[in-house]
Amino acid sequence: MSSIAQRLRQTTNFLGGGQQSPSSLPWNPDSAGFPRRKDLPRIDGAPEGAAWVWGKDDNIGRLNLLTPKRVLQASSEIKTGELVPLNLPLNNPEPPAFHREDFKHTIKVVADEVCFDDLYELNTQSSTQWDGFRHFAHLPTKTFYNGTKAADVKGPDANLKCSIHHWSEHGIAGRGILLDYRRYAKANSINYDPCSGHAISFQELVKCGKTQGIDIRPESQGGDIKIGDILLIRAGFVERHGELSLEERQKVIAHQTDTENGLEAFQFAGVKQEEEVIDWLHDCYFSGVVGDAPAFERWPTQRPYLLHEYILSLWGMPLGEMWNLEQLATKCAEQKRWTFFLTSSPANVKGGVSSHANAIAIL
Repeated sequence: MSSIAQRLRQTTNFLGGGQQSPSSLPWNPDSAGFPRRKDLPRIDGAPEGAAWVWGKDDNIGRLNLLTPKRVLQASSEIKTGELVPLNLPLNNPEPPAFHREDFKHTIKVVADEVCFDDLYELNTQSSTQWDGFRHFAHLPTKTFYNGTKAADVKGPDANLKCSIHHWSEHGIAGRGILLDYRRYAKANSINYDPCSGHAISFQELVKCGKTQGIDIRPESQGGDIKIGDILLIRAGFVERHGELSLEERQKVIAHQTDTENGLEAFQFAGVKQEEEVIDWLHDCYFSGVVGDAPAFERWPTQRPYLLHEYILSLWGMPLGEMWNLEQLATKCAEQKRWTFFLTSSPANVKGGVSSHANAIAIL
């Protein structure tokens, strides 16, 4: 490409009208289309496959895609105005998965009989949550999103790089799209326990989408997924959790008696670790992905990698876990529509790692 043509293309991208050139950094969030995973540029100093494309000082990753234009367009999904909260109680699941601390709530008396305060003691990973970019690194290089290191998170040189408060200051609002895999599986005699390592493959998600009238390919490939969509996948963990007694939860979900195998003792259904899934999650340009189980991906992984590494550290894509999708799934099935307006308000905590989601779907 000639230098004049290249400058013209970069100008078009800057104005938001054209396809984003892979090598024209930083990328323009308002571009009409973005490169596939196989065409990602090589970023100096970054792990292979990193999409650190929004600028060296970027802290919000794929949330850059939630531009005013896309948020306004997403608001057209509001048809009835029904509000559907997507948050579990802060003490649910009980006990928390992965040996996290229990939520503790104390009432403080400010003035006898006339004024009270709350005191909360919690782990932001204990209930409906967003995994922030400081939560999980690319394991081979021990690097978090956009070059963040452990020393940036904790210690004498700690700073605010990729802190969760950046998400709060930007805000999260856009078009949500639900794939109700649990409903699809039951309808097609796919019997599995959500508290097992059941893997949800890309091909199964394709079939699930078809039953809902959704082509899960990105819009650029002729599908129904729009740039900036927030993906929600219901695997059935919340449903299963509600069926168990506290004693059963301690045995089936928490595995608190198996200390020899550590976190590998836990088992949860989730998205399969496979190339088709990785390409799809990247190429759809979701602004965030969400599940109703403690890990989003199938746990434990059967591969030498975790999807967390791609989603969080390589791509900077917010990852939600343990969202309560039960009421939303029922209403979507009743109305035969699987898209909606979605808002979430992460905690404004400078230096924070993650946050409870504080999420609502508006139908």
